[in-house]
Amino acid sequence: MLSTSLKSVLHHARYFPLWSALTVFRWRSFDRRSRGLGATFKTVMRWFPPARNRFDREAKRVFPNMKRGARAKLGQDMGWHMGRTLFEIYHDAEFQTQHHKFKASGPGLVALKEAQAAGKGVVIVSGHFGQWEAVRAVIKMHGLESGAVYRRHKNRHYERRIRAGIEAGGKPILATGHVGTRALVRHLRGGGIISILLDEKYSEGVRIPFLGHDALTSLSAAQLALKYDLLMIPAFGTRIDDGNAFRVEFEAPIPHTDSITMTHVFNNSLSARIMANPEQWYWMLRRWDGA
Repeated sequence: MLSTSLKSVLHHARYFPLWSALTVFRWRSFDRRSRGLGATFKTVMRWFPPARNRFDREAKRVFPNMKRGARAKLGQDMGWHMGRTLFEIYHDAEFQTQHHKFKASGPGLVALKEAQAAGKGVVIVSGHFGQWEAVRAVIKMHGLESGAVYRRHKNRHYERRIRAGIEAGGKPILATGHVGTRALVRHLRGGGIISILLDEKYSEGVRIPFLGHDALTSLSAAQLALKYDLLMIPAFGTRIDDGNAFRVEFEAPIPHTDSITMTHVFNNSLSARIMANPEQWYWMLRRWDGA
């Protein structure tokens, strides 16, 4: 009983700073609240040594010749982007209705519509880059709906808020694990769309280069696409116009070959976008641990 109570107290304590930041800006407009949380995260990345050092370790791996001051600025810029992204996910129901912010393009969007018209499921692959929920917002704008795969958070307060936000973007929301996998297969075989973020470390994955270094990577998206003859479409929502709008690009479907080659193609695509806008990727994922 004591252990459960202590865990609850710790969950409250760890969630309190984020709750406070969200509450402080609650009376402002959506965009001003978003910028407010972005500024808060930027400050954290400047003055909180654990976060700053963790970012510096990861960024130095990819940018070994970048000066320390430039890396510090990159970390703060990342905090600004990620703070805004988290706010928009927390308030996804409102975010999804702001159609004027989304500028969609790319051959993958046409392919997605054609597959859906034929009753075929589709696997959308993306990463923690820009505003990944903008991809599902555009899908919903076009009269379709994409579910999502997500990793449960250990903090129950954060889990409750983030899951509610993700659900507002489209259903079903499926947690990683055997039960979620079975539901995912049923959804896809029934003609549904699912969005998967493929840039997290997967301990049982294979080593595939990412940003020039081997990273343990899940092959699940490509395996599903191959097994059930589905399109695998990379899609990314890049933040533009001072962060208040999004260029959502649906790339051409990745050709069916084998799961490693297809996942490698995705990694290269995401890597190119990160190198073009490194401040828009969430560098805190410990992407290369264990590889």
